[in-house]
Formats: sequence, C-alpha cells, structure tokens
Amino acid sequence: MRQRASLFLSGIFALVGCTVSGSGGDATPVTMAIVNARVWTGDAKRPWADGVAIAGDRIAAVGSSAEIRKMAGSARVIDAKGGMVTPGFIDSHVHFVDGGFRLSSVQLKDASTPAEFVARIGAFARTVPKGSWIQGGDWDNERWGGELPSRAWIDSVTPDNPVWINRYDGHMALANSVALRAAGVSAQTLDVAGGTVVRDEAGSPTGVLKDNAMALVDGAVATPPTELEDRALDTAMTYVTAQGVTTVHNMGSWHDLEIFRRAHAAGRLRTRIYAAVPLSSWEQLRDTVRASGQGDAWLRIGALKGFMDGSLGSRTAAMYRPFDDAPGNSGFFVNSPDTMAKWIAGADSAGLHVVVHAIGDRAIGTLLDIYERVEKAQGARDRRFRIEHVQHIAAADIPRLTSLGVIGSVQPYHAIDDGRFADKPLGRDRASRTYAFKSLLDANTTLAFGSDWFVAPPTPLEGIYAAVTRRTLDDRNPGGWFPEQKITVAEALRAYTVNGAYASFEESEKGSLEVGKLADLVLIERDLTTIPPEEIRDVRVMLTVIGGQVVFERP
Repeated sequence: MRQRASLFLSGIFALVGCTVSGSGGDATPVTMAIVNARVWTGDAKRPWADGVAIAGDRIAAVGSSAEIRKMAGSARVIDAKGGMVTPGFIDSHVHFVDGGFRLSSVQLKDASTPAEFVARIGAFARTVPKGSWIQGGDWDNERWGGELPSRAWIDSVTPDNPVWINRYDGHMALANSVALRAAGVSAQTLDVAGGTVVRDEAGSPTGVLKDNAMALVDGAVATPPTELEDRALDTAMTYVTAQGVTTVHNMGSWHDLEIFRRAHAAGRLRTRIYAAVPLSSWEQLRDTVRASGQGDAWLRIGALKGFMDGSLGSRTAAMYRPFDDAPGNSGFFVNSPDTMAKWIAGADSAGLHVVVHAIGDRAIGTLLDIYERVEKAQGARDRRFRIEHVQHIAAADIPRLTSLGVIGSVQPYHAIDDGRFADKPLGRDRASRTYAFKSLLDANTTLAFGSDWFVAPPTPLEGIYAAVTRRTLDDRNPGGWFPEQKITVAEALRAYTVNGAYASFEESEKGSLEVGKLADLVLIERDLTTIPPEEIRDVRVMLTVIGGQVVFERP
C-alpha cells in the first residue's frame, strides 16, 4: 500500500502535451519520438501506449503513434516496428567496477573440470606480466562435483604471479602460494571471526579463504592504476547499456565512489548510479551528505550496505539448522547481531538508507528483528529498509517484510543458477522457500530486481526469463524449479523498473514512462508479454536511451 500511494502522488504530470518546461520556465521542443511500439509504461493509470515523445532529457508525451507523430516536427522519429518499449531497466544490486574488471580477466565460471580450471588459469598467466596479480575468475566448484580447489592445483602454472581468484558468489576465493606469501598467510595464521581459513590435514592453508578471512589477502593486492579503474567503469557502462540497463545500485566502497565522482566530473557517466558505501562507515556518510548533499540524477549517495552472513554455495549462510550435506555447519554471522543493530540504529538516526545482505533464514529473521526494534525505538518514517537477496526465508518471516515496509532486493538469475544444486545443502522443504518471489508478492512485498553482477550477468531479459520460467541453467527443470514460485512478465518488469526506482527513493524521477520524468527507456525487438516465456532470454535489446540520448543502438 505504501508503494502504491507513493506512485499515485508522483503522477503529477499530464500524459499529453508537446513540450516540457525547463528549470528556467522555457519550453523544450520534442527532440525524439518513438512510434509503432508496444509501450509498457509502468504507469498503473495508463499501462499501455503506442508511442513516446522526448523533449531534452524528459518524457514529453505518451500516447498514440498518430499523436506522437504530430508532435515530432523535425525531431528524429524511430519506428519501433511493433517492438516493445519499457522504462529503462534498473539493476538494483551490482558491484559495478568489479564487473568491468571481470570482463577482461580470466573466465572460469563455466570451467567444468579441475583440469579445465587449471588450464585456463595457466593460459591466462602467460598473457600478463610477471609479478602482476591475477584476479576475478568467478569459478563454480559445483560444476565439477563440489570439491574446493587448492593452491596445489595451480602453483605449477602460476610460479611468477600472485593469484587471488574468487568463487562466483564472492564469498570465498583461492590464493596460490605466491599470493599467500605476499599476504603473510601461513599455518600460523589465526582463524578470523566471521570467516574461515580452509586448511589441509596438516593445518596448512589450502589457499581457499571464506568471507571475512578473505581480507587477509585483499590487503596485499596492489591497487590498480587510475587509468585501469576508469577503463573498467567505461567497460561496465558500455556492457550494461547494451542490456537496456539505465541505472545501477552499486554495492561498493568509498573508493568506488571516488571512481564514479571522477567520471562524473569529466562528463563520462553514461549510466545513472545509486552508490552505497559500507554500513560501518555510516558516520562518514552522514557527514558527507550534510556537507554536500546526496548528488544529482547521475550520481546519488545516501545508502549503506551491510552484511549479516555469507552465501549458500560457500555454506556460510546463517541457517537455523545445519546444511543437509554438512552436518554440524549451520553457517555464521559475518557481523554479530549486536554490531549490526548498533550500526543500523546509528545510520537510521541520521536519516540514511540501510541496505543489508541476508541470505540464510536465521540471518533474515535476525535482521527483521533488528529492523523492527529500530523502527519502534526511533519512530515511524519512510525508511525503505532493504534486504538484499532474501534467498532462504522461513515461512513465518514472509509477511514480516510487508508489515515492516521492507523491500526485498532479489536477483532472479540466482534462482536458475543455484537451483542446480540447492536441494543438496537445503533439502526439499527449505529449498521450496528459496527465491520465493511469488510468495513474497502474494504477501504484498515490494520486490526490486537486480543481478548481483559480477556474481551473475547484468542482463535483465535473462532475469525476467528466470523469474517467469524458473528453468534452471542445466535444463533439468523444464517446467520450472518449484514452479509455484513463478511470476508474470508484468510483475518482473515492474520489479526491474518502478520498484527499482522506489528502492532508491527516485520514483518521482524514473521507473515509469510518464510526462516529466527522465527519458530513460529501452526498445526491445519483441513484446515480452505475448511470446512464449522460454523465448524471452533470446530477445534482443535494440535501443537504449538515457536522459533523451541514445547510448546504445543495435546496427
């Protein structure tokens, strides 16, 4: 109800008219028009139209093709030829700079055997200078049966380079012996709270470190040169605009924010960014916002990202009972509930936006308890607390998100990825509440969709396909993995647009195609609501427009 009321109040512009007033009161002429389209507006008052007119960086009109043509004048007119136009996709959870770096790193996600894993790393090592760090990788040990890799696998093919390559979920990584020596990690290294140093029978590190223990090696990695950071950001923006993504919510660091600010000052931003920084630094963010505000339509701050637990694949998600395939292990909290409660209360008292990763059922339930206590202690206001992932939720906690006004920031691609192996650690009962999108929507939870890139591809059409079909990547569930959790195309579109804007307090500016809002939109070659669901992932983005400017156009 809270979201619907907000959207109603934001509908302050008429849906007809040929000009939009600028900040100085001058009328801006139509600069672009799209006609002969199936326009899904995201506006509940007028969900469908045939055309859109743009004036400058704003939507000037949404209506019939005939009306839009009359308004176009000498503006560029794009004939959509029956293609679908939607608001620009908002990816509500990315690691943007990391994603850009990953595009040029060693690719291990689809390595299906240990031998292939080793061969790819060795081949990549021969292409880089001696002494340079090899990072990224995104390996998936489930593809070869679940055995964790070891530094012994790769030492012989990387004698001259430190290697620090992560599992694709980002919750554990593998170091070779060169990297462990550089970081000073040895058999004498103590275990880390909220993390694990995996050891062999003799007590020596195997090279795999989980969650907080990863910091032992992270601190030894050389910071990339500024020009490589800028190149990674440019690469990331180029990649996502070709997928129809116009805004990302970056779950990152203050250093990420420096990279974004540098690009913004140089006029290089082509993707809108809502930049979160670590929850532990809430006082620094409070002072920054007080001194200089939250930014503009291209780069905004105000959000804080925290962690309750780890991940399913690493068996570090905090669960109420042990994993079925790891008796005695029920995961752990990356940060203690008391610490999280202190940080969240402080951030909330400063009016900041709290965004917290919680994957296991115990992590989700504990976080909801914290959110509830903070709201009771500090009074009602429009907080829009978020839970990132909400993967393995207990049945009793499903309605609590709605009652507390908590946004479920979820990643549908993970469902068809994890669905390949999730039954093994969870069992069928707990797995039935994994990525429970339909149950959450039935409880009136606001869902915002994202990718978690670099963990998964930042491709909203694949995300919509995943949410609508739940057909796992191994094609072993053609009718859907727990098909009762499938949702509709319209629900998935809303989660990638309207709800994404709401999840960053920007629904008055973006997320739907309404007069006066930012002209961020995407043209897709086919109407997703009328084609067979299994064909959605093969549909192509033809055009992406941000602020009235074409940032991607398929030849």
